[in-house]
Amino acid sequence: MSLASRVRRSVGTGGFGAMLLALPLSLRQPADLSPCPPDAMRIASVCMDRYEASVWEIPTAGGRRNRMLITKIQNGTAQLADLIAGGATQKGLAGGDYPCNADGQNCVGRIFAVSLRGVTPSAYVSWFQAQQACANSGKRLPTNTEWQMAVAGTPDGSRGDDGATDCNTGSVFTAAPTGSRQRCHSGWGVYDMVGNVSEWVGDWVPLSTTCGSWPGRDDAQCFAGAATTGEPGALIRGGNYNDESNAGPLAIGGVNPPSFSYYSGGSVGFRCAR
Repeated sequence: MSLASRVRRSVGTGGFGAMLLALPLSLRQPADLSPCPPDAMRIASVCMDRYEASVWEIPTAGGRRNRMLITKIQNGTAQLADLIAGGATQKGLAGGDYPCNADGQNCVGRIFAVSLRGVTPSAYVSWFQAQQACANSGKRLPTNTEWQMAVAGTPDGSRGDDGATDCNTGSVFTAAPTGSRQRCHSGWGVYDMVGNVSEWVGDWVPLSTTCGSWPGRDDAQCFAGAATTGEPGALIRGGNYNDESNAGPLAIGGVNPPSFSYYSGGSVGFRCAR
């Protein structure tokens, strides 16, 4: 039977849904998308980093950065051994150690965000610094919508934290190595989106001034009220290692301005997308 005949027959018997089922699989699916780099997972049209970002400063030699190492970072193939061999230094392990300002204006080409398993995620980072670290690495901050797609299936903080395999929400009260909590991954295979460090996303809103609540959930919802002066609020998602049941796939806050870079213990980080 021809394709046209199959479509006409399905329209007559089962409506539009049946018509779609009558089409060949290649016509029902989106156009082929190129594979994601090894450090990321494909989610619809987005390549989301598997792991929370570690931020690295790459030294200069003879006035030039290590171009080979930067290319590996931008291709998503850089490993920890490559960074160490290239003389790179991780930043964001203590407050105020980034080599550029919190407003991001002098960060171009200086700091790079890498998605690695088994390292402490970088924190103490402003939204502007996170954005530039992603950009220098050929990536960007995910939108709030993209982040929400990627987190689907990650266990909620209300399920508890055994200190070993559950999401890091209230056992060690510091950031755990990326990907070390084996159960803390989404249905897409993206790790640590609940707990560990809260994550900046790309969206800004009027600065939130108070917290509300999600119906029937403990996930933090500090997304209420609106300041009319000062900086806007840059969204953070997922909750952190200190939030216990308030950490979760719906946890959201708009209470921090994009220039904010210090939080007790260093609990705000990020991940990148392409």
